[in-house]
Amino acid sequence: MTDALLPNGLKEGRGDGKYFRKGCNPFAQTGRSKLQNKRASLNQQIIKQMRMRAGAENLLRATSNNKVKEMVLLELSYVNSNLQLLMGQLEGLNSSMEVYQSSQETANIPVIALGLKETKEIDFSTPFKDYIISHYNEDGATYEDELADLMDLRQSCRTPSRSEAGVELLARYCNHLPLVESRFFSPTHHSGIFFTWYDSFTGVPVCQQNLSLEKASMLFNMAALYSQIGTRSDRQTTAGLREAISAFQKAAGILNHLKETFTHTPSYDMSPAMLAMLIRMMLAQAQECLFEQLALPGVRNEVLTLLRMAQEAAKVSEIYDHVHQSMIQTPLKDNVPFFWSTMSQVKTNHYRSMAHYFVASALLDHHVGPSDDEDQQEKTLSQVYNHLPDGCSPLEILKKRSERRRIGRAHIHRAITGHEEALRIYSLCHHLNKLEVLQDILKASHQRSLHKASDKQMEEEFTDYLDVPGIISKTEQQAEMEVPAALKGPLSVFSAKQRWTPPRKVRLRTEDRDVGFTLKGDAPVQVVSLDPLCPAAADGLNEGDYIVAVGEAECKWMGVGEVMRLLKDVDKQGVDITVVSVLEGNPTMPAKSATFCGNLPKTYSMICLAYDGDDKSGKSRKISKKSSFLSWGLKNKLKSASTVSLPTAEQSWNKPCPAFPSSYKDAALY
Repeated sequence: MTDALLPNGLKEGRGDGKYFRKGCNPFAQTGRSKLQNKRASLNQQIIKQMRMRAGAENLLRATSNNKVKEMVLLELSYVNSNLQLLMGQLEGLNSSMEVYQSSQETANIPVIALGLKETKEIDFSTPFKDYIISHYNEDGATYEDELADLMDLRQSCRTPSRSEAGVELLARYCNHLPLVESRFFSPTHHSGIFFTWYDSFTGVPVCQQNLSLEKASMLFNMAALYSQIGTRSDRQTTAGLREAISAFQKAAGILNHLKETFTHTPSYDMSPAMLAMLIRMMLAQAQECLFEQLALPGVRNEVLTLLRMAQEAAKVSEIYDHVHQSMIQTPLKDNVPFFWSTMSQVKTNHYRSMAHYFVASALLDHHVGPSDDEDQQEKTLSQVYNHLPDGCSPLEILKKRSERRRIGRAHIHRAITGHEEALRIYSLCHHLNKLEVLQDILKASHQRSLHKASDKQMEEEFTDYLDVPGIISKTEQQAEMEVPAALKGPLSVFSAKQRWTPPRKVRLRTEDRDVGFTLKGDAPVQVVSLDPLCPAAADGLNEGDYIVAVGEAECKWMGVGEVMRLLKDVDKQGVDITVVSVLEGNPTMPAKSATFCGNLPKTYSMICLAYDGDDKSGKSRKISKKSSFLSWGLKNKLKSASTVSLPTAEQSWNKPCPAFPSSYKDAALY
């Protein structure tokens, strides 16, 4: 376990011999950790008040004494009042955006991060050792160290660091859970282990005996951690914006995976409606960062560039409007923090006003000159509106100075009123008022629009404005959900569900720097668009093959970008790549090989495991001796047949789990 441990950094006398896992620091006294400690304390107070309320309600139903009923009703009013206060404090924690923001963030609108779900500590040792003795007929005391390692891993997941190492820590525990479930959780046996998790919005505890809640909650925390990584990124640099975009897209991908995989999770914060809203919010924040990435070098004062930025800003506004509409729907509006819905409404108005400002600048500051591409400007302007104002044609607007000024002034008026509305909504939420940087940005944008209006007003009065139509939203790069490699990668591709050809080597040579195919996928990468006349195809490469090695470098866990880096230095002599193909017509397992009850898989019988599809005779089947329970899916140390071990640092469970890599699908755009 030493490869996963680091010194805790405490001073002498307090931390001698103490260690914690990489990606976890329970002793860190950061604003984020203090906020999480407050959340845990509030959860305990909420559950105490809920127990008091349940007891009072039971007494109220059981008694017939009117005096007792009056006393109980009075007590219930106090308890309900306390619960409302605690819920309000929890909403305040979910509204504490400044804790998660980058310390360098002074010029960007803050974004929202999800808080981690809290859980109780669990002792696996006693129930698991009892189960090993009763079910596997082995001495449970043999595995005390391994069970302690598993419990330590779970405990570390309660305080992950806000980094890729923290995500790897949660991913490592998530990868353990299916193995733990198959060995210790049976539908015919109650383990006595209760997994308790607290709702991140209401603080209400949810308790289950199976691992579904544990898996779902860990996925939620992985998404929350990615959202916190995104908010921490320095969005005043290109690298920081790329990190934020990737983090928010991965958060959305994990939440979508959670929504599709765990459809009946009893926790309110993981209900389908709530997850759908959170996915929209993460994608909206990713789209906002994409817009900031375009604007980071500065917006060139050219007609085509200004119109393009107007449509990009309209796209951000449109997505935030969808987020706000989902937040105020009946299933969610009572528990979504008012701060969140107000922030989404402010951003909707702010970015819509920016779109009108860009169009106004394009019309008021420019005119069609002899050297300008008139056709291109006409085409671009026609794509900005669904219908043109007052039935004007794009060419007429571009060529007539009076029309440009009239429509441009109408756009700047829309920008001013939109910024004023954003400032008004901002003032309604006291949590938003704490974000001075947001107020500064809104006021600066408002003043910029007023300055533009005063510059172009001249002797004319600001009256009788044209009602300009809305701007069509359009983007060159749409924010999309990113599925991390740990959720969709080699573990799901290279599984028992598929039958594979033996690995084969293909000689790869380049012709004019072209290898003759393209790659897709996160990990592993797959060959697509194969040129049938290229040398690799002639050497045996097929469409759909998976690349598992380039030369001596294994690349099962590599994405497109990493594999392409290995291939870019191929010389004239070429390099051998190792590929495998999926065999067609995969046979299915026998219908009785496994059954499910209550979402918990029953243990595979040894008869099913010894099934041979070619052997029709039951008499001729040979059933091997019952092997050790942990040797069914993992490579164990070379021990005696009766000796088994839970995963340790030297075994496959604690092999470094790959972090969720950045998507390389959009590498060309960067």
